Formats: sequence, structure tokens, C-alpha cells
Amino acid sequence: MSGVVGFVGLDSFSFELASSLLRSGFKVQAFEISTELVEKFIELGGHKCDSPADVGKAAAAVVVVLSHPDQIQDVIFGDEGVMKGLQKDAVLLLSSTISTLQLQKLEKQLTEKREQIFVVDAYVLKGMSELLDGKLMIIASGRSDSITRAQPYLTAMCQNLYTFEGEIGAGSKVKMVNELLEGIHLVAAVEAISLGSQAGVHPWILYDIISNAAGNSWIYKNHIPLLLKDDIEGRFLDVLSQNLAIVEDKAKSLPFPVPLLAVARQQLISGISQMQGDDTATSLAKISEKVLGVGILEAANRELYKPEDLAKEITTQAKPVNRIGFIGLGAMGFGMAAHLLKSNFSVCGYDVYKPTLVRFENAGGLAANSPAEVTKDVDVLVIMVTNEVQAEDVLYGHLGAVEAIPSGATVVLASTVSPAFVSQLERRLENEGKDLKLVDAPVSGGVKRAAMGELTIMASGTDEALKSAGLVLSALSEKLYVIKGGCGAGSGVKMVNQLLAGVHIASAAEAMAFGARLGLNTRKLFNVISNSGGTSWMFENRVPHMLDNDYTPYSALDIFVKDLGIVTREGSSRKVPLHISTVAHQLFLAGSAAGWGRIDDAGVVKVYETLAGIKVEGRLPVLKKQDLLKSLPAEWPSDPTTDIHRLNMGNSKTLVVLDDDPTGTQTVHDVEVLTEWSVESISEQFRKKPACFFILTNSRSLSPEKASELIKDICSNLCAASKEVGNADYTIVLRGDSTLRGHFPQEADAAVSILGEMDAWIICPFFLQGGRYTIDDVHYVADSDRLVPAGETEFAKDASFGYKSSNLREWVEEKTAGVIPANSVQSISIQLLRKGGPDAVCEFLCSLKKVNFSKQISRRLLDVAFRELLGSTCIVNAASERDMAVFAAGMIQAELKGRSFLCRTAASFVSALIGIIPKDPVLPKDFESNKESSGALIVVGSYVPKTTKQVEELQSQHNQNLRSIEISVEKVALKSSEVRDEEIRRAVEMADAFLRAGRETLIMSSRELITGKTSSESLDINSKVSSALVEVVSQISTRPRYILAKGGITSSDTATKALKARRALVIGQALAGVPVWKLGPESRHPGVPYIVFPGNVGNSTALAEVVKSWSVVAGRSTKELLLNAEKGGYAVGAFNVYNLEGIEAVVAAAEEENSPAILQVHPGAFKQGGIPLVSCCISAAEQARVPISVHFDHGTTKHELLEALELGLDSVMVDGSHLSFTENLSYTKSITELARSKNIMVEAELGRLSGTEDGLTVEDYEAKLTNVNQAQEFMETGIDALAVCIGNVHGKYPKSGPNLKLDLLKELHALSSKKGVFLVLHGASGLSENLIKECIENGVRKFNVNTEVRTAYMEALSSGKKTDIVDVMSATKAAMKAVIADKIRLFGSAGKA
Repeated sequence: MSGVVGFVGLDSFSFELASSLLRSGFKVQAFEISTELVEKFIELGGHKCDSPADVGKAAAAVVVVLSHPDQIQDVIFGDEGVMKGLQKDAVLLLSSTISTLQLQKLEKQLTEKREQIFVVDAYVLKGMSELLDGKLMIIASGRSDSITRAQPYLTAMCQNLYTFEGEIGAGSKVKMVNELLEGIHLVAAVEAISLGSQAGVHPWILYDIISNAAGNSWIYKNHIPLLLKDDIEGRFLDVLSQNLAIVEDKAKSLPFPVPLLAVARQQLISGISQMQGDDTATSLAKISEKVLGVGILEAANRELYKPEDLAKEITTQAKPVNRIGFIGLGAMGFGMAAHLLKSNFSVCGYDVYKPTLVRFENAGGLAANSPAEVTKDVDVLVIMVTNEVQAEDVLYGHLGAVEAIPSGATVVLASTVSPAFVSQLERRLENEGKDLKLVDAPVSGGVKRAAMGELTIMASGTDEALKSAGLVLSALSEKLYVIKGGCGAGSGVKMVNQLLAGVHIASAAEAMAFGARLGLNTRKLFNVISNSGGTSWMFENRVPHMLDNDYTPYSALDIFVKDLGIVTREGSSRKVPLHISTVAHQLFLAGSAAGWGRIDDAGVVKVYETLAGIKVEGRLPVLKKQDLLKSLPAEWPSDPTTDIHRLNMGNSKTLVVLDDDPTGTQTVHDVEVLTEWSVESISEQFRKKPACFFILTNSRSLSPEKASELIKDICSNLCAASKEVGNADYTIVLRGDSTLRGHFPQEADAAVSILGEMDAWIICPFFLQGGRYTIDDVHYVADSDRLVPAGETEFAKDASFGYKSSNLREWVEEKTAGVIPANSVQSISIQLLRKGGPDAVCEFLCSLKKVNFSKQISRRLLDVAFRELLGSTCIVNAASERDMAVFAAGMIQAELKGRSFLCRTAASFVSALIGIIPKDPVLPKDFESNKESSGALIVVGSYVPKTTKQVEELQSQHNQNLRSIEISVEKVALKSSEVRDEEIRRAVEMADAFLRAGRETLIMSSRELITGKTSSESLDINSKVSSALVEVVSQISTRPRYILAKGGITSSDTATKALKARRALVIGQALAGVPVWKLGPESRHPGVPYIVFPGNVGNSTALAEVVKSWSVVAGRSTKELLLNAEKGGYAVGAFNVYNLEGIEAVVAAAEEENSPAILQVHPGAFKQGGIPLVSCCISAAEQARVPISVHFDHGTTKHELLEALELGLDSVMVDGSHLSFTENLSYTKSITELARSKNIMVEAELGRLSGTEDGLTVEDYEAKLTNVNQAQEFMETGIDALAVCIGNVHGKYPKSGPNLKLDLLKELHALSSKKGVFLVLHGASGLSENLIKECIENGVRKFNVNTEVRTAYMEALSSGKKTDIVDVMSATKAAMKAVIADKIRLFGSAGKA
């Protein structure tokens, strides 16, 4: 694309646009008739053209300035028009003030004449906000492809860019919405000043107070001073009226009701009519005086005073207060009364709602049962009730306060009431003859400020009254104003403020609903208006409620029914016509009548939504994942991982990941983690020259201030360590949560303050394993087959790190409080990644420029020390691991060219940047601790709903072997230290008992989420819960088989505080996104696997799946054991058992040798032990640390085997060796078919062994060797294993020793290998080591052992003195275990579990 931009027409705005392009390095050419601006343009480096056609030549984009539709034909389509010279695929930017319909007609003409043209409407205006004061904004609209093509030029031309994709003409629509607001706000401002002046309040006092309060607007702040100075000409009303007429006509055509706009325009018309034939009515002030009948200018010229200075006087001369009565402990009243308690006042409170009184007593206050009782012995009585009726009732009703109040007391009326009511009340109190004093002190500021003593109070009354209440007023306020004029003056100021606030909420509703009816994106519309002349304090505060469709009542709609009722009543009594205020009051009344009175006052927008059938809500849609992913371009064709490895070899930088919780290691393996960051430890890492290492900061659990200091400390140590090892080079990654929670921008700025400014901050929260995608700058969280915008998820409601924006550009602006505007945030699109590849990424990153920001603004808004030049902020879109790898390769290229970056990313970015190749999931067999017999320890602290569902699923699936211990959050975070300690002691005792018993032990915080009133309080609660979990884990004495910690803070604190780990090695992942660490030798449990399970990863069954895969046995199938033996070239021992000691001996020996084994039950043993014996075997196998199966041996009758098949065994032996071959064949086949249906393995015998086993004797003459020819047919029965007779015997071999036919075994092995049948050898007792090895080499995979184990048992019984059954059990178990362990080693299965 060419770097030439053309301009047709240079007015004041377009000249600024052209100047910005020149400063950004573009070549700019222009055609303009006026010489003055052209000369300045040429001085800046621009090129003059002779015609519009010349402008289009060689230009990639042309800006055409149109002020009237009549210009279109000549300027664009004429003989020398732009279209004559316009290049193919050029961008045509229409900077105009013509109507939407005319723009759309023009676009149609342009695209009909030339298909390959990109037309964009670019409406230019100046920012009016404090941040953008006077800087240019552009509202661009057009087709998606046109906006994308025009974006580089638009971005370079202005400070803020707002794009509306779709129909052209959005700028004209936004202009109408803004003009609607400006017109309403102007009329409301004049009404407010007039009413206040008529009420006796100095207009300049009103201006000073309200311009810093909720009633402020851009119009009020900037126009009222001119009005009061008589410095606004009246003729501008005519222009404003004409503009509003255009808006009103548009509304009629839709149709859409605009009652506030309509009445505002009528007021303007009334004012205009006053100018006709009257030379004196030439200014806005004089016109307003004639229309409203109030002497504004005379009032403005009265002697001025400073209300703040009067407030200081009364507080410095204030009288002491011993006791305060407080009536009305509602939302604000309770906070005020509680703050007075914290300020060491004695406060007695009363409220009609009894639970509130109990709560007040718990806070340290005294509770009264009536208004009369509350006034006993008070110096000051504060009344904070809803309205005049309630104030009247608590003072003069049944058991009212006035009757009982002591003489000389002062009443402070803090409620919002009319000035007339206050004046009347003062007279009534004077007539009581008790020297009662009244202070009129309405408050403003909301519930939170009330509780913190930071209210704005407008107080009026006699000097004596004010001094009597001075200390109370001072304690409750951040801003205290004393208003002259006697009681009622304070309420007059509050009344005027509420007039403006109410009108501004209603006008915001009308404007946003009108914008929605025009088809505008309401969230973007809000962003534009917030920086324009139509903004107000209430617009910026209440419209987000409308956009989020969240009407949680911070201030109920009915409050403005009351407050605007006061306004209209006072206007009527004082003969001031309040047209706009009255209509606004009617809108709130309509909302209340519809049943919305108790929702938030922003709910007045529902009146418009209901009438017009539209929705103002600006939520991003939930999308179908597959549909969205399929709509994206094909991925970059080649995998850049090999290139990343090559580039990293040439890039000496080490990647240092500062991980705000341990879950960031979820995509890497064979990488070290430091949990402390001394210079020595970091230097040691740098000397190893690793591609990457992690430093676990756990900063997400800290306050913003502490997190910043921590990052500065670590970065300082990094700098020192780097110098110590010869200036090791490194790149910093701030690994944060993929759902956008954490300390941004505080941590990034802290790092930069130590390391120095970077060329760019990279924001990349993509994380495939967690289902996090960033597409078209919007960050999504996958929920099954849907993609939910992150701002709409549970994560965005986090008590400490909540946010609203899903669009990452807007998220950056939100998190930086507007210091980094959304339009200044750069974006690497998926299109660039997939079509341009790493080289395009590199080029883009190298082109990023530093941005100028105000140091003062940033410090004020963020309390963070940004520098004058801030590196660019760049977000990265990604929808696949390939996208991530492409970006990583491009970023490394840019680093090799000298660019520096600070990255705030999720885990996927880290693995991509170092070229990690995924490996299979980590299992217990990868750790030596697999031999441990204790249970696993599972610690859960995360509160996200996903974790709660996962815990419920874990408990459901593993209820047999899982034991749960719930720690009460209330007890450990909110109760006394004694209660906390007892709760911890209880958990420790239970956990030790469960772990020793081999049970998987779940320790979790109670699932009810308890949050504080502020984010810092919530963090404090989280910290206390985490520390309690740490204390529990640190006091558990049993070494767990493995430890799993769920949740970021929990896993960090468990590793560093409970387990004292200073370093760890990331082995891999137990499940996608779930890292497994090997703790360092300095930890409490060195070598124990530590599974870090993030709170936001996996579906509802993920936790249960990990616990299952890490259970003591992967499976207990006999067939699986023999398959593994076949692969490993060893055999598995099958040991006959008769009692608990025998069972425990087999399991203990197998676990000690880390070997599989088989528990065998002979019919003779089953006859004696029955089902309990089998149940013991099955239970022991299930709980064993190694694979153990249970086998039924020598089933000689169908009755025996049918019963055995129902007992839950893993395998059975069909013994038809006493039958003829034909009968054996039939018998075996029938049982095999039944066993197969139950997934039970079958072993059968062909031939017959001599000897005695369990009372069954086969004489030598009855013995038969296995016939090879018969074996071939026998194997067709479907058996899994064949017990062969090759000279082996049951019981003891003759003195001459065994005489095994190994040649026969070899033949049988050749046959069985083809059939997939395992060979089994009974009678392994007494076989030599050499014979055992030869049998294994010839295919024997299972050896039956009985005689030697039984002999050991009997000898142990008879040897030595045993005085107790326990001694017998111990001795016999030890004797059998020794024999079994010896056989396991002999069979080669040791270490093969």
C-alpha cells in the first residue's frame, strides 16, 4: 500500500488531519482554493495539487471534505473530480456534514461507477473530555473491508478513532444524538440556575458546587460561567434550534418519541421569539430572564462568599458533642452512623427495621425502640429518612422525637426534602420553646462514601446551630459547604443538583435509546458521547448500567420521582416554569407506574425501550465456537517451531516469566521454577543459560501497591543478577490469568520503572487448553460449544479484579482508567498472522511508535508513574497454537532487530516463545513416590463456579475412596483466633487419619463465597482462607502419595509456605493445562509430585479424571497384567491366599518390589473363607499401590465357576483336566463364552499335573503332558491363557528334582504366540532360578505359587513363643512376604508396576 494520502479541501479540521499524517511519516497532497491554509500546509511538508483529480493520482487514500450536497457532482464526479484520478483499490474518506441519506446515496453512486473502491464516512469532531480536550476524534463507518483498509490512515489522523461497521453515515447519527443531549442539557442548566437564584442561592455558589457534583455536564460547566457573565449571544439559539429540528424530524420519521428534546426545542423557540423586536434581549442571560421571569444577572452580581471557608469557621468553633441520636439506618444512614462510631462518638440509633438495629449494635452502637427513646440525653439528633412524610412522622408522630428531645439540642436534617419543608420545620421547632436548633444538611455521595465519611454536605442554618453540629458534619464529610440564606438554603442547592442529575439521567436514556433506534452500536456510542459535548456526570455513570442491562439499585428510580417532585413543586410555588424538569419527572413517574420504581434509576430507559421496542443493552453476542473458528482464514501453512528453535539459538535472551500464580507453568515441561528471587538464585539460573525459567510471584493475592513493590524488587534483582554474570540478556513475561484477572497495568508499569521503557507492551491472553480465544480484538471464554465474551463470564465479576470490557482495546482503556485510550491500542489480527506469517508480524512490531501521554493525568487517574513517552500497547489475536507460534517467531525476529517488549500474557505464549513440543500426560509411574502407600492430599481453595462443579463431580465419582474435610471460611476468616485454631486442628487430625489409611483426602474451603465490601477486603478474606489452608497442610505429619492444589493462590501458598519449596522442576502436565511439579530437595516432601490445578481450567469432570489417572492402580485386569508381562519379557506371580495375613503379605511384597501380582483363591480356600475372603482380596487389590488382580483357581465344576463369575473377580481358571479331551473342550468353551460376556479373563488346563493341592491329589499314573496337536484345537475355545503340563507338579517335586520338558514348552509357545494366548505354569514352588528363566524365555507369563508360601506360614506358626494372636498375624505375614518378594524378583516383575 502506498504511503500517499490526498485531501480535497482544507478546513480547520482537515488541516489538522493532514498535519497529523505528515507527522506520522505519510506523504500528503491536497487541493484547496484558500491560500492561507495551503501555505501553512506546504510549510509542514505537504504538496499542493491543481485539481481534485490530481489529488487522487498515486494516492492510496483520499479525504474529501464536503460541507453541502451541491459539492458532490463537481468535486467527485466532475471532469476534474476525484474519481478521474483515483487509483484502483483506493480508500475514499468522506469528511462531511451532509445527512446520512445523502451519504448512503453517494456511496451507492461511487460503488456503481467503480467496484474496487473502499468508501468510509469519517465524521471529525473535537474531544471535549478532560483527557481529549481539543484533540480530534473521528467517527468512521462503512463496510468491514473498507474500515480495515482505511484504519492505518484514520488512526494516524486522530487521537481517538471510533469505528462503526455496516452502513455508512454513523457519524451523522452520532452527531444527532450528541446534539440532542447538548440541547436538553443547555435548557436544563438555565432552568437550574434560575430556580436556584429564585430560591435565594447565589448562582456562582451553585455553579462552583454543582460543577464538582453529580449534576455536572459539559454544557453546564462550560456555558453557565458565560451565562452568568452575560457573555453568550442569543442568536446562537437559532442555530441550535435548527439542529434540534433536524433531530426531531429524524425521530418522527423512525418513529421514535423524544419528549425531552421536543420540550427543549420549544423552550429555544420561546427564547428566540423574545429577540424579535426587542433590542435588549440579545444575550442568552437576558432571554432566559424574560422567558423564566428570574433575575439571573442581578443574583449573579450579589456579593460572593466561599462556602468552604464558612465551613472551616464553624468546625473550628464547633461545640463538643457527647451523644448523638441517629434516626434512619438505611443504606446510607447506616454507613453514616457507623462512621460516627468509628470517629469515637457515642451514637444511639433507631430504625423501623429491627435486623438493622441488631447489626448496628454489633457495630458498637446503642439501639433504641422509638424515635423518642433515641433522643434521650442527645446533643445532636441526625435524621436520615427517605422523605418529608417520614421526617414528619419521626419528629411529630407517635413516640416522636420532638416530645422527648432535650432542651438546647440540635436537629440535623440530612434527608433530601424541599426548602419550604425545612423553613416550616425550623419555625415549628422554635415554637416548641425548648431552644431547639435546626441544621439543614442534605448529603450526596452514595453508600460507599457515607461509610467512609466522604460525603458532600450542603449545610445551612443559624451560626449557633451550625457550630453545635459542626463536629458531626465534619466527621461525615469530605466536602462541607455552608450556604448562606438560613435553613432551606442547603436543600435549595441539593434541589438544583437533583434537578440536573434527574434530567441528565432521563436525557441519557432518551439519547441512548434514540441511538439504538438509529441502529448504532450503543457501547461505541457511549464511548463517543463520553468524550463529546453531550456528556454529563450522570451519563458516564448511569449509561454503563443500561449497556450491561444491570439495574441493581445503587439509587432507586423512585428517588427521582420524589426529588423531581420537590423540584416541580418548588418551581410552581416560586413561579418559575420548569418545562424540561417536569417532563423528566413524568418519565420517572412512568417508570415507577410500570413497576420499575425499586430498580436503579438508570431503569428509566425501559420507558423508551418499551415504547419503541428496542434494546439499549450493548452486550457482545455469545457465538457458536465451531462457526466462528470455521469463518477464519486458513492457518499459516508451515509450523514455525523449528524456526523458533533456530532463532532462539541466535537470540541469547533468556525468557524470564514472572508468574502471578503457579498455574502459568501449565504449557511447559523440563523448566525450573523459583519460588524466591534472591540475586544468588537468579544468578544461578542465568549461569545455566536456560531458554526459560519461572519466578513465582503469587502477586495476584496481593494489593496493587504490594504487587507493584514486589515486581520492582524482583526486577531490581534481575538487573543485579544479570550484571553479576556478565550482563545476561533476557525478556520479561508477566504471566497472568487467561480470563484477564490480575494487576494490570500496575505490574507492567512497575517492571518498566526498573527495567526501562520498552518499545511495546504485548497483551496476549490466548490459552487453548483453557478455551480462551481472542478474535477481532474480543476475548472469548469457551463454554462447551459456545464462545462467551470474557466480560460476560463469572471471571469478570471477580471481587478483586472485575471488569466489563470483552474487547481487549477497551479492556486496556478500562484498566488504565482512560490513560491508554482504546483507539491508541494496536492490534495484530488473525488475518495478519495467517496470511502474512512471522515476517509480517516482525514488520508490524518494528513499526510500532511510542505514544505521548500526560504524566499528570496518569498519576491522578492511576496513581502509577507513567512516563511522558509510553511504549505502544499491542494486543494479539489468536485462535490456535499455530497462530501463537507465528506471533512468537515474528516477535523473536523483531527482538533480533533490537526491539524490546514487555509481555502480559497467558501460558500458551510462553511455550510458543521457547518452542515447547508437547509430551504425553505425566502419570504416577514417572515418580519414585509411586511406591508410597499413603493417600493423596487434594487442597481446594478456588471459588470460581467451575471449581465448585469439579469438586462435586470428584466427590460423586470417587465417593468410595475419597474423604472430604470442609474448612469453614466464616470460622477461619471472620471469627476469633480461638475458633480459627480449633477449626484448623480438627482438619489436621482428620487429614492425618485419612492419609495414613491410604484414602484420597480432599481439604477444601466451604463453597459459599464470602466477599468484602471492597476489593481490598475481599483480598484480605481470600488471604486468610489461604493462610488457613497453608496451616492445615503444614501441620499434617503424614507424607502424601501426591499433592494436588486447586486454584492459583492456593497452589502458590501451599508450595511456598506449607511445603517450604524454594524451587521445583516442571515435569509436564497431568492433563492439558494442569502442570505437575517435582518439588526441590529443600521442601518438606522432596520428590513428591505436586499437581497445580488452575481454578479456571477443564470441564466439570477434569478434576475427577486427574485423580482417577493418579489413583493407586491404573487397572487390575489379569489380562492387562499378562499383556504387560508379554511386552516386558517377564512373568507375574499368582499366589494362593487363605486368610487376611496371606492377602496382606502378597500386597505388601508387591508394593515393596513395585511389582504386579495376582491373588489366587482355590476352591478349597473358597469353601472355608467364602465370599468374605474374595471381598477381602478385591478390596486389597483396589487399594493397592501396584496393579493387583484377583483370580479364581482350578474351577473343576460348572457350579463353582458360575458362582465365581458373579463375585467380581478379574479372571477364572476352567479346570477340565480330569475330563476327556472332548468333554474338556466343551466344558471350557461354555464357561469361556459366559466369562467373555462379563469381561472376565479365562485360563484353562490341557493335560494333567500330578501332586497334591488343597487336599486334591492326582497320582503320577493319572498325570498327562499337554498334547501340542490338541492344544491347537483347544485354543479355538476363546481362552486367554493356557495352563500347560510339561512335567511340573503341584506340591513338592521328588528328591531328584524337576524334570521339565522345555522342548515341549517351546513348541507350545510357538503355537500360543500365533493365537494370542498366554502360557501359565502351575507348580512353581521348588523350581530353580535357571528353570524359571528358561520358562520365561519360552513364553510363560504367569507362575502359580502355593506350596512354599504355605510352608512359610506353617513354620512361622510353630516357631518361637507367641502369646497373642497379633503376634501370630505379624510373624506369619512377614514369613510369607519374604517368600513372595523372592519369587517376584525371580519372575522378573520387580519394578514393572
